[in-house]
Order: sequence, then structure tokens, then C-alpha cells
Amino acid sequence: MTGTPLRVGLVGYGLAGSVFHAPLIAATEGLALDTVVTSNPERQQQARDGFPDVRVAATPDELFARAGELDLIVIASPNRTHVPLATAALKAGLPVVVDKPLSGTAAEARELAALAEERGLLLSVFQNRRWDNDFLTLRKLIDEGELGAVHRFESRFERWRPQLKGGWRESGDPAEIGGLLYDLGSHVVDQALVLFGPVTAVYAEADIRRDGARTDDDTFIALTHANGVRSHLYASATTAQLGPRFRVLGSKAGYVKHGLDPQEAALRDGLRPGATGAGWGTEPEELWGRIGAGESPVTGGGQPVPTLPGDYPAYYAAVAKALLAGAPNPVTAREAAAALDVLEAARRSALEKVTVTL
Repeated sequence: MTGTPLRVGLVGYGLAGSVFHAPLIAATEGLALDTVVTSNPERQQQARDGFPDVRVAATPDELFARAGELDLIVIASPNRTHVPLATAALKAGLPVVVDKPLSGTAAEARELAALAEERGLLLSVFQNRRWDNDFLTLRKLIDEGELGAVHRFESRFERWRPQLKGGWRESGDPAEIGGLLYDLGSHVVDQALVLFGPVTAVYAEADIRRDGARTDDDTFIALTHANGVRSHLYASATTAQLGPRFRVLGSKAGYVKHGLDPQEAALRDGLRPGATGAGWGTEPEELWGRIGAGESPVTGGGQPVPTLPGDYPAYYAAVAKALLAGAPNPVTAREAAAALDVLEAARRSALEKVTVTL
């Protein structure tokens, strides 16, 4: 891509804004991080230290007041602000990227999608886990038929965090859209839908395990896909022994993969794509998953499968191409709404102790 980069305004500079969005935007050809919005003086200084040319605004209103100077708004603020800020950006005539979850309900997501379509503007959702190294590898194995017909997909996003951190993510106020169902659950559900398509039935368990917790911190979701695949999805902050990230069972073979994609840890450590050479998103051979049948990978059964490099930069590269060259939106609001249909069904299932048909 050539020409003047698109000027990006980033709303929010907490974990999502500072660790994920700002470094990825700055590393993307065709994009330039123009303004960061945060009212926190420490975060304002952090933004200036990390990106010396960036402008800082204290409120979104300051950003929208000069909408004509920007080409894209990225919303990485708390979940409850996603819908009003995305609405304001679209009405100001600006394309928008919103961190997941796009909204608290599928209906709100579809209303935003309709507004973006009416205005002819991009509305994309940051589902970065589609570019995890293990997910890219699994998708390749399935596409190439290495597993045969997949019967069961097990996906775990588990952590051991017995102490509460506080903040809106652990708030019991429904308006905050906190809890693991809408946090890590947004990732595991999105990945299942990408791999295996629409869902016909949802069963879920959502528990509060930690003392003082006010929202779910240990959640299980079982999906029946229209094509017959069953997905068993786990999201937990209370897992003392972590299970495999993926265990996928097919008619020919199974694939088991432990460990998390290394990109988040690299970004947290201050590393940036492009600054690490060709090694971005790669992992050592001892962490590769294994494929096989009739044997346990724990005891050396099956064959190691080289893990493809993770590629979070591909998301913003796709956003830039969509805006500059009319390429497809990498993650649409309609796709996000389909995932929210599942999350809403899961919440109802857990509360009412029923299986919900979609």
C-alpha cells in the first residue's frame, strides 16, 4: 500500500488499548495511530512514551469534535461503552473497529450493523483469536482433511487466578457486561462458529467460584452445530490444573494442543510485530500439538504438528485493505451478532438449567 496512512483514533488505553490495539495499529502499513483517548493522566503519559507522535484526548467528545481529521475509530473502552461510542462514530461518518464483545445483545449488534450498512461504513469486531497460532494450525488440518469428519471440538481458555482483581470485568452489574461468558466466552464461541458453522442447540453452566466474586468465573458451554459437530467450550479463572487448549476428535485422527498462543505474552512484554524479525508468533517445537489415533499424546503418541505462526497483525492489515482497497471486512458485525445469539442462549441455559434451541 502507498500514499498517506489512515489516521486512527483509539478510545481506551487500558489492557486492550495499550497491549493489543495501539501496538498492532502502529505496526500496520497504511495505518497511523493519531490520537489516544483516556482521562487517566498515567495512561496519557504511557501513550506519549510509547508513541511520541500521538495526540491525547481526555474524552471521546474531543475526538468526535474533529472527526474530519480522522479515518478510523477503534473502541477499546469498557464493554458498556461499546454500543454508544460505536453509534456516535458511525453517525460522525467514521469507520469503526470495536473490541469484543461488540455489544451486550445480538439485537444491539444487528442494529449497529444496519447503521453501518446504511451509512456505507466499515464496522469490524476485533476477534484476534482467529489469528492464534493453534487456531490457524487446527483450521489448516481440518481444511486438508487430516482429521476426517470432526465429531467433537473441545476448546479451553483456562487460567488460575484465585484472587479477584476488581474492576468492571468482575462487576455483578449486568450493564457492565462483565464475567467470563462474555469475555473469554466471546473467543471460544467465535472460533467454534468459524470452524463448524451455525448452532442449533446450546447448554451452559456458569458458576461463581471465588470468594467475593459477583459474576461468572467458571463457565462451560456445549454447542450442537447444524452439521452435527459438538463443541465443548470451557472458560475459567479457577482452573488449578490447565487442560489442553484444543482437543479435536475426528473419524481419522485427533489433534491435541496445549499452551496459549505467545503473541499476548509478547505484547505484554512490550515487543512489537516487525521488531522481532521473522519470529513473531512462533513457538518452540516442544509446544507443538500432536495428531494421531489410538494413543495418548501425553505419552508420546501420535506425530508432532508444526504450529503455524500466530498472526494478530493480519487483522489490522485486513482492516487497512478493506478501507483502502475495498477488500472484505475481516470480522463483520453480523458474525458478531451470531456469536451473541449463542452467548445469550448460554446465559439463559445456565440461569434456567435448560437446553436452548436456536
